Amino acid sequence: MSTLPLRVALVGSPNCGKTALFNQLTGARQKVANYAGVTVERKAGQFLTRSGRTIHLLDLPGAYSLESASLDERVTRDLLLGRQAGEAVPDLIVCVIDATNLRLHLRFLLEIRRLGPPVLVALNMMDEAARRGIAIDVAMLERELGLPIVETVAIKRRGADALVAAIDAHETRDGARAGAPAAIAAAAGEPPADIHAQVRALLAAAVTMPRATDERDDRLDRWTLHPVLGLLILAIVMFITFQAVYSIGKPLTDAIGDGFGWLGTIVGAWLPDGPLRSLLTDGILTGLGTVLGFLPEILVLFLFILVLEESGYLPRAAFLLDRMMLSVGLTGRSFIPLLSSFACAIPGILGTRSITDPRDRLATILVAPLMTCSARLPVYALLIGAFIPAHRVAYLFNLQGLVLFLLYAGGIGGAMLVGFIMKKIRGDREEHALLMELPSYRVPRARDIGIGLWERGSIFLKRLTGVILALTVLMWFISTFPSPPDGATGPAIDYTFAGYIGRSLETLFAPLGFNWQISLSLIPAFAARETAVAALATVYAVSGGEGDIAGLGHALTANFSLASALSLLVWFAFAPQCMSTLAVIRRETRSWKNVAISFCYMFAMAYAASLVTYQIARAFL
Repeated sequence: MSTLPLRVALVGSPNCGKTALFNQLTGARQKVANYAGVTVERKAGQFLTRSGRTIHLLDLPGAYSLESASLDERVTRDLLLGRQAGEAVPDLIVCVIDATNLRLHLRFLLEIRRLGPPVLVALNMMDEAARRGIAIDVAMLERELGLPIVETVAIKRRGADALVAAIDAHETRDGARAGAPAAIAAAAGEPPADIHAQVRALLAAAVTMPRATDERDDRLDRWTLHPVLGLLILAIVMFITFQAVYSIGKPLTDAIGDGFGWLGTIVGAWLPDGPLRSLLTDGILTGLGTVLGFLPEILVLFLFILVLEESGYLPRAAFLLDRMMLSVGLTGRSFIPLLSSFACAIPGILGTRSITDPRDRLATILVAPLMTCSARLPVYALLIGAFIPAHRVAYLFNLQGLVLFLLYAGGIGGAMLVGFIMKKIRGDREEHALLMELPSYRVPRARDIGIGLWERGSIFLKRLTGVILALTVLMWFISTFPSPPDGATGPAIDYTFAGYIGRSLETLFAPLGFNWQISLSLIPAFAARETAVAALATVYAVSGGEGDIAGLGHALTANFSLASALSLLVWFAFAPQCMSTLAVIRRETRSWKNVAISFCYMFAMAYAASLVTYQIARAFL
């Protein structure tokens, strides 16, 4: 057995379980979900076999064919054909196929086989195939294909050891590897055989399908895909999600806020008065504690999103909304990237690589930042908690949750409006049909949900101890220095850098009802949305306010009107995204013009909507 390092590529059609298998083999925690299009970039990892051999493993984006049009599928094709700059052709290809959908997945496997390199087949989801009554003669299929097959259940790690052993048994041939790019490219240029006929022959020889279809999925689809009831179910699911954010998350948020308030009091009592005490109590503990307090509400939101992903419901929601999205210049294929943008616009924008039409892709990139990302949630929760009473509507619904639902709906409505305007500007009357594989319904696994929540929490805490901490300290510094001159009669903060900057910006934002403190907080918010909450907490704490979430809420209600609060909520619903998002737009579109368009239209949209909201609210509330 060879001990040379082995370069292995995991390939397969979308939603075949490649990434789950990649995570099992390498110990990584790449995102997995029960729908197609999750992997849009190559992922790399490595592991050691029992013999001590190093395996370099690549998880390539899912592809239905090597004759691909979308950017993510092109990554897979180019790497396999040796056209990827700086990337060697893999020594071994592990093609993962879904045992429940062999008619589709065998086609791609046969294309891979035609290329000529060594191929190992991972026949995945064997447990689901057995549940459906699909009988597969693996030995016969192996003989007919002329390729070794390993049965796996990636999400349960079944077959992983056998797969590693099969990979380890592969002998690396340096000469073959050196000549592979030319050979593979030549094979790819050959006239294609009748692959569909080959697939039919393979199925007839090795697979016995049940006479009846999957009745469970069919029964559920009659409800979830119904043109009227399906939309109603989708609205109810989204509404329940936002109700839960407040009903479940708010008590935990209050508890964390109280804890940091108590800690600030203890630290303040131990330390003598001076800059260090102010930095710790008014700056770090107040700023970070206020933002950290909203972590439970963020995790509750992601809990529901992860359950919907794992269950297989999301592609059906995309199918339902396809016609509606077509009418506003988008496509049903935009739904998954836009949904990813509820976590963060960056993975949502990267997810547009699965959209083949360049105009549809650009439109989706430009509207993705309007989806309400998790970084906005602390701002929403703070203002809603301070100004919206926790009343029950119709004895059932939480009013605060209802307002949050309307804010998310407003972001979606804004995205559709912008998409419609772009459609009219470009004069696009062509409709692009949505072809999407609907996965089986699946009961979400607690382990996968737990890992997903852990990952989201870890990302939040990294931001908290990184950019948010740095900006919080900066906000404390400019809110504390310089000291007021001798004989000053106004509040000390008025003479600081923060006071000067805030009052300069107040002129621009006064028509929206923003005071200088709010105007100042908008600056660090361009680096990270959550920092707006930390900035407000620091400014009001330095001014003598209480250093916890409740204290900040009281400071806002004392210095802010309901009209101003509604205006600020609307501002954050439409305002330009953080700098990282703008950088990703530049990278994905390769155009500073598109970055400028995104920033300018969102700023104008946010300003106009906030202005109208403030003036109407001030007149009638």
